[in-house]
Amino acid sequence: MHLVVFACVHNAGRSQMATAIFNRDVRPGVARAISAGTHPGPAVHPEVIQAMADVGLDLSGAVPQRLTPELAAGARWLITMGCGDQCPVLPGVARDDWPLPDPKGRPVAEVRAIRDDIGQRVAAFLTAQGWAR
Repeated sequence: MHLVVFACVHNAGRSQMATAIFNRDVRPGVARAISAGTHPGPAVHPEVIQAMADVGLDLSGAVPQRLTPELAAGARWLITMGCGDQCPVLPGVARDDWPLPDPKGRPVAEVRAIRDDIGQRVAAFLTAQGWAR
């Protein structure tokens, strides 16, 4: 099974949304995603939890975690989320960067737009890899 790591700085917004959408939409048994951050925050942002609940994805129990070599062991892809110079690098792993605004503190309508952008990017990635349901 292929492993995809979605990473941002705090692992409290963009990468959490991407992981939840990816794991919902990927063909079972082909790939899975995890999320992590370079400097994890204490919790997933409440506005992110609300925006994801609107599409039936519950992030209320998600916990931000640090991106470590052990966590990313065996990863095929690292997709960073517009974290600039703070974006991690995993040697030997294919990488892409999705320049997305940080949803922290934004009105939920803006967070929904970020969520929808992430959803479109995940769908295109899954299709390109041949992993879509």
